[in-house]
Amino acid sequence: MNSISTSDSNSTVLVVDDEPGMRTALQANFLRHGWRVETASGVRDAARAVELTSFDLVVSDIRMRDGDGFEVMCSVLKNSPTTAVILLTAFGSVPEAVESMRSGAFDYLTKPVSFEQLQSAAARVMKRINEKSASGSIQDTGANITSGIVGRAPLLLQALQRARAAASTDADVLIEAESGTGKELLAKFIHQASNRSRKPFVAVNCAAVPEHLLESELFGHAKGAFTGANAAKAGKFELANGGTLLLDEIGEMPLNLQPKLLRILQEREFERLGETRSIHVDIRVIATTNASLGSMVEQGRFRSDLYYRLNVIPLSLPSLRDRLEDIPALAKYFAERFATETDNPIPGIDPGFIERLQSYDWPGNIRELANFMRRVLSLHQGDTIDAACFYKEFHPIGRTQPAPFAMPVPGTPIAVLEKAHLENTLALAHGNRTHAAVMLGISLRTMRNKIREYGLPPRRYA
Repeated sequence: MNSISTSDSNSTVLVVDDEPGMRTALQANFLRHGWRVETASGVRDAARAVELTSFDLVVSDIRMRDGDGFEVMCSVLKNSPTTAVILLTAFGSVPEAVESMRSGAFDYLTKPVSFEQLQSAAARVMKRINEKSASGSIQDTGANITSGIVGRAPLLLQALQRARAAASTDADVLIEAESGTGKELLAKFIHQASNRSRKPFVAVNCAAVPEHLLESELFGHAKGAFTGANAAKAGKFELANGGTLLLDEIGEMPLNLQPKLLRILQEREFERLGETRSIHVDIRVIATTNASLGSMVEQGRFRSDLYYRLNVIPLSLPSLRDRLEDIPALAKYFAERFATETDNPIPGIDPGFIERLQSYDWPGNIRELANFMRRVLSLHQGDTIDAACFYKEFHPIGRTQPAPFAMPVPGTPIAVLEKAHLENTLALAHGNRTHAAVMLGISLRTMRNKIREYGLPPRRYA
C-alpha cells in the first residue's frame, strides 16, 4: 500500500483498484484537487488500510482479482460507518447500481470514469463533512448526533450509511421500522443530505387525516370542488415541489386512493380535485410504515404495483432493544433538551439510573424513552437523576408491579422470604428475568445468580 500526502488538505481518500494504471490515474486526480490519498491494490489491502486509518471517502472498483467492492464496503462499514463509499465498475447495470445503493454506497459510477463526475460526488461528500463540522454534530458524549438521530451503535450507523447513499439519488425510499424508532427523523436526514435540502420538506400522516379528506390533503382542490371548498387549495404534492414529500404510515392509505398515488409516482403529475389541468411536480417521495407492506400485499390490503414502486430503496431502523449501548447518550440528550426547554439546570445522571434504563426492552422504542425522560425531568427535584428516580417514575404499559410484602410469619428464614418474593416477581414478569430485575431493583447478573442460588429452573426464565 502506498501512502501519499502532498496537500495541506485534511480530507482523506482511499483509492482501491487492482489495475495499476487506473489506481495511478485516480490518485493523481484526487491529489490535484487537494485530497490526501492512500491506495490499495485489492480487497485485502483495503481491509488493512481501513483498520488502521479513518478515511473521509473510499473509492473502490467493484470487480477485482481477490474479491469485489462490496467486500471493501463491508470493511468500511465495520471499521468506520460514517465513511462514504463510491463504487466503480466497467460492467455497469441497473441491478448492480441498485444493489450498491442498497448496500450503503454513497454513489455508483461506471468506467471509463468521468473525473468530473467523480469530483462532483467527492464534493458532495465534503459538503456533508463540512456541514457536520459546522453544526457541531459530534458531541462530547461520543454519540453521533445527526438531524436529531442520536447514537453510534453499529446497526444505527449502517442505517445512516444506507440513508446517505439514498440521499445522493432521486430514488423514492420506503422506510419500514417499529413505531417510535425515528422514521420521520431518518426521512428528514435523507432530505437534508440530498441536493433538495434547500427546497421544502413536507410531511403528511396518512393515518391521522380522515379518509374523506385525504385526497384533498394530498392533491389539493379547486374552489367549489365539494361542499365547504370555499377557496382553491394546494395539496401536499404541490407544496413539496422541488423537495421531498414524506408519506407517513403509508400502510393506512385507503385502497381507492392507491391507484392515483401510483400514477403520480410514475408520471410525477396529477390534477387537483375539481380540475382537469395536470400539474407536474419534481419531488422525491419517502414513505414510512410500522407494518410489513409485503405482508399487506399478500393479504390484499395494499396494491402490489404501488409497493414495488415505493420500494426502490428500502431502509430500516433498529429497535432500541437492539442498540442498548446508545441509551446513555440518548438519556443525556433528552435530559439536556428538556432542561433547556424548561429553562432549568441540566441534571447529572447517575450510572445506576442508566443501568436501570438499559435493563428494560423499551417496546415503545425511543419515543417511550423520551417520554419517560420528560416525566423524570418534570417531577425530579435535585441535581442528579439516580436509580431511585427510575423506580419512582417507571410505569411500563401493560406491566404489573409486584405487590408489597405481607407481614411474614415470625421466625421465617430470610432466605425463604427472598425466594418466595423472587418467584412472585418472576411470575408477575411472565418469566422475563430482565423485567423482574427492574421490578426488584437489582441487576440482571444478580437476578441470574439468585435463580441459580435458589435452584429455580433457569430455562423457565428467559
